[in-house]
Amino acid sequence: MSEAYRADVAAARERSGLDEALITGEGRIRGRRVAVVACEFSFLAGSIGVAAAERLVRAVERATREGLPLVASPTSGGTRMQEGTVAFLQMVKISAAVAKHKEAGLPYLVYLRNPTTGGVLASWGSLGHVTVAEPGALVGFLGPRVYEALYGDAFPEGVQVSENLYEKGLIDAVLAPEQLRGTAADALDVLMAPREDLPEVPDLPEDAPEELPDVPAWESIRITRRADRPSVRALLRAAAGSITPLHGTGQGESEGTLLVALARFGQAPCLVMGQDRRRQSEGAPLGPGSLREARRAMRLAAELGLPLVSVIDTAGAALSREAEEGGLAGEIARCLAELVVLPAPTLCVLLGQGTGGGALALLPADRVVAAQHAWLSPLPPEGASAILHRTTERAPEIAADQGVRSLDLLRDGVVDRIVAERPDAADEPRAFLARLGGVLEQELVRLLRRPAGERLDARLARYRGLGLPG
Repeated sequence: MSEAYRADVAAARERSGLDEALITGEGRIRGRRVAVVACEFSFLAGSIGVAAAERLVRAVERATREGLPLVASPTSGGTRMQEGTVAFLQMVKISAAVAKHKEAGLPYLVYLRNPTTGGVLASWGSLGHVTVAEPGALVGFLGPRVYEALYGDAFPEGVQVSENLYEKGLIDAVLAPEQLRGTAADALDVLMAPREDLPEVPDLPEDAPEELPDVPAWESIRITRRADRPSVRALLRAAAGSITPLHGTGQGESEGTLLVALARFGQAPCLVMGQDRRRQSEGAPLGPGSLREARRAMRLAAELGLPLVSVIDTAGAALSREAEEGGLAGEIARCLAELVVLPAPTLCVLLGQGTGGGALALLPADRVVAAQHAWLSPLPPEGASAILHRTTERAPEIAADQGVRSLDLLRDGVVDRIVAERPDAADEPRAFLARLGGVLEQELVRLLRRPAGERLDARLARYRGLGLPG
């Protein structure tokens, strides 16, 4: 350590009242123990050298040993330049410690403060299960001062700002410090909820197929297209608790047509990924970006051992040049391949329209529950009619022939359970959503009580034998 650097450290200690740029410890959020790591910017711009990195890694390792969720709050200029390359390489061991923590199924929550840049953002600042940022915070890889010195121009305004990162799907929310407690508490209420030894949920009466009215397929399709039909957002508002919305892929993409959230249905924690019918339109259809958001939800469910609830309600995936060039078909394939072998429990809800590959991508599950009028088809019936008869006018006939209704899907083994609409969910939204929420809690608890290997074997066998005789 040079004399100049010694003097800088001494001055930083005097100015900040701390011995390093990193504070570690533990606290409580609504009574729940959490491990905490936080930077202090007044200590050499919150930069991370060897000593700070070692302190951080030890804190993470202790949280992992003690089974504690970890809350990180970086604000930093990045690697400590005075310590050179060896300080730069500390980001490797920090990332390894965080990865081990997450491998243990323990939550990692990140709050990015102003500013967070460089190697800190490119390691532990970007690995959160849930990542939020301070309003107006400078958050970016290359600091604007460095950019201007290297390239002779100012960095484009408004890019390295937390609100822009949210819009681009890189972080989950922009929250003021006083909002953090509630958001973190809700997230941890789901992430730390028991997965084992859950008590049985009282049996709910199942709607027997023979007691449901024999509504023609075309009538059900027409019903699901009502503008006031309950959506996935209405389901969460009416039947779920401890809701923490997540946003985007975390990799720079957010289409807005898929909702992803941590939630609880009664005592059952889960991660919900649902097609948002209210945000899909001709101008904003379900595209490949939404399926990449769904795959983020799948990865989180696998990491955390959380049940994954997929909600299908789409008039179909995008048909456009952008969707083709964005890899829509490949994203459908990857969703199918990842979802059908996902180690976490999976529950699918057919809530309304189930058109084409965009619907199929979210279907594979241990259990499939359908609203009475929900349906699933390779194409909208009008499209199938145009292929087969060169006119859309035979769509009602095609829908009947294809077996798209919930009753047909139950008969064919695609659906396991139907939730009645009396006579239409749009006419009784609160009662319908309450019934559906109760069914989801019961199904999730049953899935969590089932041995993982047995559950996955049954899922694979289900789709292996679908449509075969016997």
